Amino acid sequence: MDRGIVTPLLITFNEIQNIERTLAKLDWAGRIVVVDSGSTDGTLEIMAKDPRIEVVHRPFDSFAEQCNFGLTHIRTDWVLSLDADYELSDAFISELADLRPAAEDTGYKAAFVYRIHGQPLRGTLYPPRTVLYRVAGARYENEGHGHRIRLQGRVSNLKGVIYHDDRKPLSRWLASQLKYAAREAAHLLESRRERLGRVDRIRLMGWPAPILVLGYVLFAKGAILDGKAGWFYAFQRLLAEVLLALELLDRRLSGPAK
Repeated sequence: MDRGIVTPLLITFNEIQNIERTLAKLDWAGRIVVVDSGSTDGTLEIMAKDPRIEVVHRPFDSFAEQCNFGLTHIRTDWVLSLDADYELSDAFISELADLRPAAEDTGYKAAFVYRIHGQPLRGTLYPPRTVLYRVAGARYENEGHGHRIRLQGRVSNLKGVIYHDDRKPLSRWLASQLKYAAREAAHLLESRRERLGRVDRIRLMGWPAPILVLGYVLFAKGAILDGKAGWFYAFQRLLAEVLLALELLDRRLSGPAK
């Protein structure tokens, strides 16, 4: 694939701990579009040094709407949608150059290697994500606290991975998880049960997920072999599920608003 027909799209908000690592792996791009929602920590100053970067500003309401807004500023046929704590692997960059998409190919998924302060983990709960796709006909929709791209056509898997390494302060992570838990609880409670997958049905019950996730991350995903970084990740996932369980219980106990 001619990388000149691909534009990276980044969503940012106070990413001073991450943004330079992300941009370092985008030196092949002729133009980069960034949707920023009010960074005040120096992120904008770093990006202003790179003439390839076009920053557009939009107050944050949801990830889906931020991404859809960003897509309106893409002028190439393809877009590479990235979070500001992603780092492309060398294998991913090489594979991107070698791609020869057919007419029916509309997107490509990448798997992730999760890092804790630079240390890669053996496994992660972070699912593969469609990151490279044709702009025409693409649209994001919110799903719980996350977002998903809707495409018409064939979506294939890439071999090259992307590293996920968010080095923002733990206090920032905790604040985000409180918001995510509220959105995810609303999604689970409002969705028809038969449309939920097995994992979401377990999470909807409230109490089993926090108990199960710790053992699953430590032993099934091998985090126990990753030392302090593995325990850190396991405790993060445990706390995220505890916050969701509390949010679900709180909503059930409080009942409908009067």
